[in-house]
Amino acid sequence: MTMKSTHDSPILVTGAAGDLGAISRNLTAMLLAKGHKVRALVRREGLRQLGAEVVQGDLTDLASMHRAIKGCARIYFGMSVSPAYLEATVNIAAVARHHRVEAFVNISQMTVTQMSITDTTPSPQHKLHWLAEQALAWSGLPVVTVRPTVFLEGFFLRLAAAGIRDSDELALPLGNSKTSPISAVDVAHAVSVILDEPTSHIGHVYNLTGFESADMNHYARVFSEALGRTIRYRNVPLSEWVDTLRKFGVPTHLVNHLAVMAELHAQGRYDRMTTDLFHLTDKTPTSMYDFVKLHAAKFMPSEATALGAVRS
Repeated sequence: MTMKSTHDSPILVTGAAGDLGAISRNLTAMLLAKGHKVRALVRREGLRQLGAEVVQGDLTDLASMHRAIKGCARIYFGMSVSPAYLEATVNIAAVARHHRVEAFVNISQMTVTQMSITDTTPSPQHKLHWLAEQALAWSGLPVVTVRPTVFLEGFFLRLAAAGIRDSDELALPLGNSKTSPISAVDVAHAVSVILDEPTSHIGHVYNLTGFESADMNHYARVFSEALGRTIRYRNVPLSEWVDTLRKFGVPTHLVNHLAVMAELHAQGRYDRMTTDLFHLTDKTPTSMYDFVKLHAAKFMPSEATALGAVRS
């Protein structure tokens, strides 16, 4: 299939209003910067200020998908952790096939690389990702699969920032094994390269890892160096961590997924490195040091914590 050389047809980006991982939001900005038209599918309003065409809709609704996909030649499909993930995948794939899209980039998870018809994980989300990849393979669509490892923004910013900010602790239930977290911005960069010129990527699977694979004590030392104060790793008991997530209202499906990810980390399943990101972007992945420096304000003690320390 010959890809269109013009930027006349918009590229559909799903999940563009989300902030967990922030792949879609960053991808939208990158594609617009390359001169592409972008149609951003959101469940709530946002991103119009970047210059994207914004359409509101539901990935599980056929009519929404027809409105979103009609006129688009290329699609990025990303969705947050959800029990409806497989339904959404099949829904958008069916409509994409109907409209004869020329490239369909699917964001999956790197754990799928270690799964098969006889070997899954206890995470319902991992199973949904594996099944979704099977469905896309059966669809006959021109699919490119991107499987990143764990995100820096997830475990090391959203889930760990409070402990670092308030207690100088990198408090996570990840054991003493190594892991190679990646920045969602780097993943967005890789996807933007693929969507810019998809032809040579169709049918490929890209496994994306970060700057290095190291244990939590190493990353605590990196935090210490970047922040200028001592940060220590505390291997939180998984049950305690899960109880905390539930206390903050994290949905059960997501809690179960994060708990399995933590268990797999402790087993060494995230000790993996590839060069796929560099080959796609010609750039070295973002290091933990640079990531912490970039988000340093999120890790600084709050005013209340600092006053308490002075008074004690």
